[in-house]
Amino acid sequence: MNKKAIIIGLILALALGGGVAYRLTHSTTGGGEQAEHKEAGHNEEKGAHDEHGEEKEGHGGHEGHGAEKLIKMTAEVQKQSGVVVAALKKQRLAGTISATGKVEANADRIAHVSPRISGKIVTVKASLGDSVAAGQVLVTLDSVELGEALSRYHQSRTRLALAQANMDRIKALVEKKIAARKEIYQAETDYKTAQTELHTDEERLSLYGLAAADLQGDHRKRPLLPVRSPMVGIITEKHAIVGELSDPAKSLYTIADLSSVWVLVDIHEKDLAKVRRGQVATVIVGAFPDQKFRGRITYLADLVDESTRTVKARVEVANPGRRLKPEMFATVELAMASDAPAVLAVPEEAVQELDGKKLIFVAESDTEFEARPVEVGRASGGMVEVVSDLDEGERYAVKGAFILKSELKKGEIEGHAH
Repeated sequence: MNKKAIIIGLILALALGGGVAYRLTHSTTGGGEQAEHKEAGHNEEKGAHDEHGEEKEGHGGHEGHGAEKLIKMTAEVQKQSGVVVAALKKQRLAGTISATGKVEANADRIAHVSPRISGKIVTVKASLGDSVAAGQVLVTLDSVELGEALSRYHQSRTRLALAQANMDRIKALVEKKIAARKEIYQAETDYKTAQTELHTDEERLSLYGLAAADLQGDHRKRPLLPVRSPMVGIITEKHAIVGELSDPAKSLYTIADLSSVWVLVDIHEKDLAKVRRGQVATVIVGAFPDQKFRGRITYLADLVDESTRTVKARVEVANPGRRLKPEMFATVELAMASDAPAVLAVPEEAVQELDGKKLIFVAESDTEFEARPVEVGRASGGMVEVVSDLDEGERYAVKGAFILKSELKKGEIEGHAH
């Protein structure tokens, strides 16, 4: 019995030991495979990561200069957007003097209108701000002095008619040998005297403002005295009121021809050697900051202001559309000849600013532009000097740089969103 129990115990012990050994062996083998699998997976992931990193580095190099600022634009789109490309070249930049001033009416084209004789204003035919033509009637006056002048005129006409009739009668008598020849000399003298008096009266009425047509018709009806505009222009002042008395000492209207204006500026004493009559000037006003008006210096004062140490200069400017108004403040830029060496220069519109940097769009190819940061120097006459980061002969966007800047910003926004 004991022997049988011992045999059964040995069999159970062997079976249990075999099971434990199998379990241990299987567990060790599985762990190695899993470790190998895990290590292999890690290596694959690392390899993929490295490959992705290489791809990113390649993409960045494609953009050029590591700045990721290449803009692609087809030739057709460039044409539609107004992008124009040209080669960078050197040129001389003229210096400028900047001065502030004020717009005034051209004093050589101003007229104060008043009657030649006294009279009462009957009608007013023009108002403030009206455009008037030369010879246009502005007001009419009823004048006692005009009436007296008209009476003398009509008397002179009558005397002339009588003198002519008398001269013709005496000539007929002399031909018939009824009158002496010396009588015809006296008749001719009387006729020429009457003719001179009539001409004098006509000149007087013309000076008053009456035309020859105003003297025709019924002389018993006294005509009104017209006051006419002496020039083409705009009425800038009006003092004519119906019923008031007017005389030569009182101005009824002020008329200004504003097709050209003056800009009076103060030139500093230190700049006098650089300023001369006839010099070209550019005028800019706050109302139209994008428009530049061209003019020339027509006057330079001979006296220096003791308090400001400046000299008055006058710039005459054409005023199309009458945009420049008297009393406007203006900035005047005077261009000066420069003997400095030529420098690389581009139009001001070719330089764009982004994130505090000055950019110029360089054409890397016919369809690609690089936004290249540059340093700029002095500006003059719409051109600006390029100090660094561009070489002569490089092609860049002369026009349409703002469009390229917009495309660049759009690309940056899309990149951040991605």
